[in-house]
Amino acid sequence: MTFGWLRAALLALLLSCAAAFAQDVGEPVDYALWSDRAAEAQEVVEDAEASNQALEVLRADIATWRERFLAAQNVNAARIATLQAQIDALGEPPPDGAGEPPEIAERRQQLRDQMQELLVPVRRAEEAFTLADGIVAEIDAIIRDRQTEELLELGPSPLNPTLWRPALFDLAGSFARSVTELRDRVAEPALRAEARVNLLPILGLCTFALLLMVRGRRWTQRGVDMLRGDRSRGSGVFRFLLSLGYIVLPLLGIFALAEALEMTGLFGTRLTLLLERIPIWAVILLGTQWLADQAFNEDDDVAAVPLDPGDRREARTFARALSVLVVLRSILATLTEIDGYGPATAAVAGFPLLLLTGIALIQLGRIRTRSETAEASVEAGETTLFRQRVATLISRGAIFAGVAGPALAAVGYRNIGEALVYPAVATLALFGIVVVLQGFFNSLFKLMTGKSAAESDSLVPVMVGFALTLAAVPALALVWGARPSDLTEIWARFQAGLMLGEARIRPGDFVAVILVFMLGFIITRLVQGALRSSVLPRTRIDPGGQTAIVSGLGYVGIAIAGVAAITAGGLDLSSLAIVAGALSVGIGFGLRTVVENFVSGILLLIERPISEGDWIEVGGTHGIVKDIAVRATRIETFDRFDVIVPNADLISGVVRNYTRGNVLGRIVVPVKVAYGTETRKVESILLNIVRTHDMVLMNPEPYIYFKGFAEGVLEFEIRAILRDVNVILDVITDMNHAVVARFAEEGIEIPFPQRDLWLRNPETLRNARMPDRGVDRREAADSPAEARARRARPRGDRPENGRQEDPE
Repeated sequence: MTFGWLRAALLALLLSCAAAFAQDVGEPVDYALWSDRAAEAQEVVEDAEASNQALEVLRADIATWRERFLAAQNVNAARIATLQAQIDALGEPPPDGAGEPPEIAERRQQLRDQMQELLVPVRRAEEAFTLADGIVAEIDAIIRDRQTEELLELGPSPLNPTLWRPALFDLAGSFARSVTELRDRVAEPALRAEARVNLLPILGLCTFALLLMVRGRRWTQRGVDMLRGDRSRGSGVFRFLLSLGYIVLPLLGIFALAEALEMTGLFGTRLTLLLERIPIWAVILLGTQWLADQAFNEDDDVAAVPLDPGDRREARTFARALSVLVVLRSILATLTEIDGYGPATAAVAGFPLLLLTGIALIQLGRIRTRSETAEASVEAGETTLFRQRVATLISRGAIFAGVAGPALAAVGYRNIGEALVYPAVATLALFGIVVVLQGFFNSLFKLMTGKSAAESDSLVPVMVGFALTLAAVPALALVWGARPSDLTEIWARFQAGLMLGEARIRPGDFVAVILVFMLGFIITRLVQGALRSSVLPRTRIDPGGQTAIVSGLGYVGIAIAGVAAITAGGLDLSSLAIVAGALSVGIGFGLRTVVENFVSGILLLIERPISEGDWIEVGGTHGIVKDIAVRATRIETFDRFDVIVPNADLISGVVRNYTRGNVLGRIVVPVKVAYGTETRKVESILLNIVRTHDMVLMNPEPYIYFKGFAEGVLEFEIRAILRDVNVILDVITDMNHAVVARFAEEGIEIPFPQRDLWLRNPETLRNARMPDRGVDRREAADSPAEARARRARPRGDRPENGRQEDPE
C-alpha cells in the first residue's frame, strides 16, 4: 500500500488519456452491443460480489461508452441549428389556424418532420448517456462503501502480548524462505554456469554501480560548492539543476546494480519481486534526502523553508528518518503480499514503524511551531506570508496525525491509523516539492529578467506558484484516498458541461466565448488606433469630437464582442430576459449612482459640452480635461494634480468652459495711477502697450477702461481679446512689465498704500512718562489749564488716593 498513491496517479493519467482518445467521434455507436454490455454491467452491480479491481475495470469500460454517447449528442448539430432557424423564420402558426397560407403550414410541418428525424440519434445518445452515467455512479457507490467498511474495520490490537510471538515467527519464516530460495538456486549447476557466462558484464555493471553510488554524490557536491558562493545572475538555477545529481547519479548506480544481480539468474520469485522494487525504494530515500537538503539547507539563500540553522539540521534528520521508515513499511507490505500475513502479524509488525513515523511527524511539526512562535515574538504585528500559513497548518496537521494515528492503531483501528500517518508524510513531501519548485522558478525568473521576484513586483511568480499548487491538488487527493476514477469522473463532468435551461454549456463553449471576445476586443482596439492616428487627424473634426468618436466606437465594439461571444458559446440571449429584468431592479436600487454617472458620461461624449483639452472650472477648481470615462472625468489642475469629478456633477452642475469651441478669451489687466496724472496720456500709453503684444487681437479692438476714482488712486483697466486664453498669465506678466517700464519713462507715479498719522495732543503722551520724576499722574493726564488750576489749589483741597473729601 505504500506505493498505492503512486500507482493510482499513474493509473489516473492513463485512464484520462484513454477517455480522451479512446474512440473516434465520427465512429457510429453500436447500440446493440451497448445494450448487451449495459445489461451485464447492471447484473454485476446488482450482485455486488465482484472485487474492487474488477469493478474498476468495468467502470472504466462504461465510462468509455459514456464518452462516446456524449460525443454522439453533437451529431447533426449544424443541420439541426439550420432547421431550427428555418422554422423560426416561418414564425408561429395562428392560434386557430385560419389566415395562414397552406404552403407555409405545409412547409413548417415538413421542417418539423425533418427536425424530429434528426433528433432521433441525439435523443438516443442522451438516453444511453444517462444510463451509463447511472451505472458509473452505482459502481462508485459500491466501491466507496467497501472502502469505508475496510477503513472502519476493528482488528487485533498490536499491544496484545499473545500476538507478538506468532508475528516474530512469521517474519523469521519470511527471512528463512528467502535465504532458502537463494541457497537452492545457487546450488543448481545450470544457474551457476549461466552466471559464469555473464560474469564479465556483471562485474562491469557492479563496478559502474559502485562508482556512481560511492563517488556520484561527491562529484555533485563539488559542483554545488563551486556555485554556493556565486551570487551572479542565474547561479540559483544552475545550482538547482546540478543538485539533481544527488538523485540521478546514485540512482543510475542502483539500477545498474539491480540489473547486474538479475543477470546472475540466482534470484527466485521472492527475491526477484524484492529486487524489482529496490529502485523505487532508492528513489524514496534519495529523493527525500535531496528534498530535505533543498528545503532545510544550511545556506539561507538555498533553504526554501525559513528556519533557524539548528532547527534546519534537526528537520533534515527527521525527514531522512521518515524516508527510511516509509521504505521499511513498504518492505513489510511486500512480504505481506508474498507470504500472506494475517491481520494479527500485519498489525504487530507494522505498529513499531507506525509509532516511530508518528513520533517523527510530531517532531517535525514541533520544529515548525517553535519557529512560528519565535517569529511572532520578534516580528509581532507583521502579516504572515501565505506559504508560511500553509506550512503552519500542515505542521499542526502532522502533529495531529502523529498522535492520533498510533493511538487508533493501538486500539485496533490499524487502517485508520495508517490512513492518517502515511498520507501525512506524503503531504509533507508534496508540500516540500511545491516550495522547492517555487524557489527554482523564482531563480529562473531572476535569470530571465535580472530581478528577483520580490524586487520586480511581478505577477508571473505568483501565477507560477498558483499553477504549482493547482497541479498538486490531484496528487494530494490521491494521497488522501481518492481513487483515480474520482479524478477522471471530475474531468468527465467538466467535459459534459453545465446545463443552463435547455442548453448544455461545455468547456469548448467557454473557450469559444473567451476567444471570440478577445478577437472582438483586439479588432476594436485596432480600429480605434487606426482612427485615432490615421483617419480622424485628416478630418476637420475638433480633438474633442475625435475623442468622442473613438470612445463611442470602443463601447460599441466591446458590446458587440460580448454579444458575439455569448452567441458563439451557444447561450440563447432570449433566456437572459428574466435575469436582465431582475438585474435591472437591482441596478435601479443599488447602482443608481453608478448608472447615473454612466449615462452622464455617454451624454458628455455625445453632446460634448466639454472635451479633452478644455480649460474648465467646476466647483471652484480650474484645470484641463485629460480624460472622459464612462463613470468620471479626470481634470489636471495647474498645480499638476488630478481631480476626479463624477460625470453627473458635470451634467447637473455649473461648469465654466474657457476654451469651448475655440481658445479665444478676454484679458483684464487693472492699472492704477496717482491723482494729478493726465488721464488721456495714461490711456494712450496703455493702448500702445496692448496693441503691440502679438497675442492680442485687433478685431475686436482692445479697449482702455477708465474705471473711476478710488481712495488715493485713479483706476484703469486694459481689456483685450487673446488668440489663446491658455497663455493668459504670460500675457498679464508681459503687460505688467511693459506698464512699469513705460510709466517710469514718462514719469507717471504708480501709487502704493500709505497712511499719515496725526496726533491731536502729543503733550499728553509726553507727560504720561513724568510720574517717574515725581509728577502726579492725574495732573499729567489733564489738559494744561486743568493742570495749572490743580496746582494752584491748596493741598488740603486735593483728593487723596482718588477720593474727594467732604469739606465738613
